[in-house]
Amino acid sequence: MAGDPRALLRSFCIAQRVAANSVSLFQIEPSGKVAVRLTGIQKKRPLLQGSSQMESAVIREVGKLRIDWNAGTHLYDGLIYVMFWLDRGQEVVPLYIGKAETAGRNDGVFSANLNNLERDRGKFARWGDGHAYHIGDLSACVLPGHKREKATVKYRSWAARLFEEVPAEAPCLGRDVRLWVKAWPCEAIGIWPEFGPTRLSFLEYLMIGVASAAFPDTLLNREGHNRTPHRPLESDLSQVNSLHST
Repeated sequence: MAGDPRALLRSFCIAQRVAANSVSLFQIEPSGKVAVRLTGIQKKRPLLQGSSQMESAVIREVGKLRIDWNAGTHLYDGLIYVMFWLDRGQEVVPLYIGKAETAGRNDGVFSANLNNLERDRGKFARWGDGHAYHIGDLSACVLPGHKREKATVKYRSWAARLFEEVPAEAPCLGRDVRLWVKAWPCEAIGIWPEFGPTRLSFLEYLMIGVASAAFPDTLLNREGHNRTPHRPLESDLSQVNSLHST
């Protein structure tokens, strides 16, 4: 299995029930277009509308982190999430892999990215409406009415991959975009079972590496993504082993 990145990814997705526990990322109108809403008091800014199922899933999983943090049990490291398509065989085709750690940048502080999600969609566990967050920056690339400098290279890539045409006032996805999000236990087994319990930061690193080898033409992660033609995964494994042993 070490030489087959798709097999590693498939096994992880089955074990974690990634497809079964995923939700549609965006709210879709009866017309088939992605719903758009306006935000801001004076100057209205158009935003892509995340689905209610997505918002509920993020709030639910962050709730586990908050309970764990307040109790001081430290059973979880934070959130792991995967944005993906499903192919015709219902296999996960990863588009973006990310994390949101429980601990903030200052020691002893619950992350601002995870605070007050029921009232504030600005950060929303990295999926917030604000600039420098996924929904906000993607909206700047998909929808008219945003300052040009807010349309970053990273999210222009997202927009081109996910939507049929951009910019568009009534945007339409090329295909359904799914999101899986999970509060990651510190002692959980990650994508490479040989490593045993895998902490969140290392899990993200490994998942991006495996996904970039399995789906180099679809993965949108910019850091940790191998953009050269396929290499044998054993060479990647040796590098990871060196990192893990230091």
